[in-house]
Amino acid sequence: MAKLVLVSNTAEDFSASFPGAVMVETRIFPDGESYARIPAECKGKDVLVIHRCYPGINDNLIALFQITAAIHSQSPNSLRILVPYLPYARMDKMVKEGEAVSADIVCAILKSLGCTELITVDCHFIKEGAGNFQRAGLKIKNLTAADALLAYIKPKAPGAIVTSPDAGASYMSAKAEGGKSMKKVRADYDKGSASAYRKIEKLEAGFCVKGKDVVIIDDMVSTGSTMIRAVKVLKDAGAKNIFCAATHGLFLNDAISKLKAAGASEVVATDSIISTASKISVAKLLPGVV
Repeated sequence: MAKLVLVSNTAEDFSASFPGAVMVETRIFPDGESYARIPAECKGKDVLVIHRCYPGINDNLIALFQITAAIHSQSPNSLRILVPYLPYARMDKMVKEGEAVSADIVCAILKSLGCTELITVDCHFIKEGAGNFQRAGLKIKNLTAADALLAYIKPKAPGAIVTSPDAGASYMSAKAEGGKSMKKVRADYDKGSASAYRKIEKLEAGFCVKGKDVVIIDDMVSTGSTMIRAVKVLKDAGAKNIFCAATHGLFLNDAISKLKAAGASEVVATDSIISTASKISVAKLLPGVV
């Protein structure tokens, strides 16, 4: 079956990894609406779309929906979509009655538009690590950057203790022998606040780190509040050098500087979201997968 790789302008850096890839045409109308066009014949082909949704999450999601629908209308044999960082994955369950479960909404829309498989990396609502999963009827192939992140840090701290800041990312720390997990408790939403954020009520290690190097690994760092708290807890417990690693580094509100000020020796992430901490290429996770 003929294959076709389509790369959107949000993921143009991936084109070098796929010789012969076709660039999707996307534009913005003066009123802010999105425009997309597929400049290739897709009928009967196995199509792979590569698209970044961050930054500009909402605009880029709409563009992705348009791209998916336009390809599906040409009747491809299959339509797989690679989105390294999947937005809205954190809102994966109802905490309060009446909340929208956004992870289900995004997956259901992609399924309805014709996506046959979503490929993503360390998706927040998948707690089991790499593998094949399903959400809202959508098939999902989840890759993990844990091995690559740990391999980058290991030469700098060969005997380091590896821990996740909470149970949600424990599969990442489990990649290391004797991997640990810290215990985190969040408070309720701030009353009267427009921000959908729950403060950390308690975070504790429960294992000895005195005089030892430590790697804190997580699927993502947003504002860095959890990771910063973890660094401080481990530093107060006597940790020697602390390395922070994350697959998706949003690093909002100057999070990298705050992590280093808290005591982190180095902050490392993939280029799923490009930043000064991006040391691992997502493209290197793809051979044999896509």
